[in-house]
Amino acid sequence: MLLVANVAPGHCRTMSAEEQALFGIDKLNVARSDIPAVTHVDYSARVQTVHKETNPRYHALITRFEQLTGCPVLVNTSFNVRGEPIVCTPEDAFACFMGSEIEFLAVGNCILYKDQQNPALARDYKHAFAPD
Repeated sequence: MLLVANVAPGHCRTMSAEEQALFGIDKLNVARSDIPAVTHVDYSARVQTVHKETNPRYHALITRFEQLTGCPVLVNTSFNVRGEPIVCTPEDAFACFMGSEIEFLAVGNCILYKDQQNPALARDYKHAFAPD
């Protein structure tokens, strides 16, 4: 994700006058495109391409997501909660999953559903750190 490119104009949305008048976090939270999770305030996005030949499983996931939703984009981000190191192992992933609002976790060929996990394994990160 070393490159930044403009989001294609056909996916951008123009902010209304009311949205333009907002300030701070309220203005920041206005969706600027069909893919708001990756669109920066200047309508750019960090780009990571996935090739079928070098990462066939992830490419297949993106392809299937596009077939289901019409959107060929997945958000790729650091996997951790505030105050914790980035996830490095399946055990780390499970701990983070159980302490966040993530509903599903895919690890290898397995998909875990939060509502099917032992509630005693839940972690409470919400009150561990003050919000930014």
